[in-house]
Amino acid sequence: MAEAPPPAGNDPVDVLIVGAGASGAAIAWSLTETRMRILCLEQGDWMSSSHYPTTAKNWEAQQFGAWHVDPNVRGRDTDYPVNGSESPIDVLNFNGVGGGTINYAAHFPRLHPSDFRVKTLDGVADDWPVGYDDLEPYFVQNDRIMGVSGLPGDPMYPPKLLPLPPLPIGLVGETVARGFDRLGWHWWPSDAAILSQPYEGRDRCLNLNPCMSGCSQGAKGSTDITYWPEAIRAGVELRTRCRVREVTVNDDGMADGVIYYDADGRERFQKAEVVIMACNGVGTPRILLNSTSKQFPDGLANRSGLVGKNLMFHPVALATGVFEERLDTHKGPNGCCILSKEFYETDLERGFVRGYNMQVTRGAGGPLATAMRGLAAGTIPWGPGHHEKFSRYFDHTVQCLAVCEDLPEECNRVTLDPELVDSDGIPAPKISYRLSENSKRMLAHGLERGKEVMRAAGATEVIETPLLRPSGWHLLGTARMGTDPERSVVNSWGRSHDVKNLFIVDGSLFVTAGGVNPTSTIQALALYIGDRIKANLANLFDD
Repeated sequence: MAEAPPPAGNDPVDVLIVGAGASGAAIAWSLTETRMRILCLEQGDWMSSSHYPTTAKNWEAQQFGAWHVDPNVRGRDTDYPVNGSESPIDVLNFNGVGGGTINYAAHFPRLHPSDFRVKTLDGVADDWPVGYDDLEPYFVQNDRIMGVSGLPGDPMYPPKLLPLPPLPIGLVGETVARGFDRLGWHWWPSDAAILSQPYEGRDRCLNLNPCMSGCSQGAKGSTDITYWPEAIRAGVELRTRCRVREVTVNDDGMADGVIYYDADGRERFQKAEVVIMACNGVGTPRILLNSTSKQFPDGLANRSGLVGKNLMFHPVALATGVFEERLDTHKGPNGCCILSKEFYETDLERGFVRGYNMQVTRGAGGPLATAMRGLAAGTIPWGPGHHEKFSRYFDHTVQCLAVCEDLPEECNRVTLDPELVDSDGIPAPKISYRLSENSKRMLAHGLERGKEVMRAAGATEVIETPLLRPSGWHLLGTARMGTDPERSVVNSWGRSHDVKNLFIVDGSLFVTAGGVNPTSTIQALALYIGDRIKANLANLFDD
């Protein structure tokens, strides 16, 4: 930590939020009713729907460059590099107002009740200090604000209502659903933070397809167009192009602000009474580990030694079915259309604990993406035979992903790279990650079931991907919740055990990963923590 903070040039604030993505936006909105002065610092920019790739003729090409999901490929000056050389899964993220909700596919399931009680039910990992029932009202609140479409009645969940009817599952969903039916397996239309009809000033999805490079229609629920407008109208200040280097502490070991670089690269200090980290499961431990001081020589809030440890992804195995009939797979939202939870809960006869969900998604995208990915996979040649093979795959392929639960292991971790830095000289995160034997067996099982359902649905060919490398969307567990300060980083409402005015609200909190996409649960947790902060304002800094 710097010996003395640089000149502030900013008035002190009551609450400082670092990160303007899914969780940062939700808690900013939640805390507005306190009338405290709230500031959010975001290292990226505001996004403009008029500048998303689908407004240009080369929209597909941009997905392989400036709009790539991997920050190491994208390489914007607002990104930071990630050393993933010791991981078989690449970290994927986005830096800007909205964070990962800008380029996620908006698949929006909740964690299951069982996911919060893994130790009790299956004897592995740990139970969460909160449960599904604690978060249920916040799931409902978040669904309303984000605009979630879905079909009630899924037997794999407790009863729930959603604000909008489901998106059409299309030819892809109808075709693969017949395969699930033939096998007698569960399936259900997936919940999506994508509008199936006009809702609160936003128009419905027009089936443009490239959801993962920004939604120029505004039908996809990204927090720059859902939470942030309301939070800003209520008085929250949001500053962009502000890259936080470290959280500072005073002589009493309390967080008193952050050091950051502004849009001009100048080092600045922002004083705050409360600091909230919302930078995802890699970005948050990166900043905390870089925030060293006499009180915290191993990184802020790290007396347990667990900051950065227990990193969990959701490893993905992929079965791609090729069908004779044209299924218009480049149309519609390009995320999950139907899913199956047939293998979600533990069955020890399968050879592993916990389970996975099977997500059926549309094909490889438009014509350019189909050709390039086919070339990379060796299924579409360059030169003679290209057009014949292209015609066989374009609009004829369906993907079934086995999205597997990853159990926490301390050897899977985020550390600071000793050499790699971002454009402001801040150490980059280094990922050290290996697949557990449990995950390997789960992936193999999921791949076989994916092949099975594709054949049952009528696929004439199935292409196998035993492990999808560019799948590190879900960054979880690196500052876990818990009641024991020696086995967790924060308590049951996101407050650091070590620093009473430091909170964490992103995926770092997760005790276990579950087997579903985490954004819905991350935001519900942020809203829950916001309410706990409001309920404890009078004694916020007491033990």
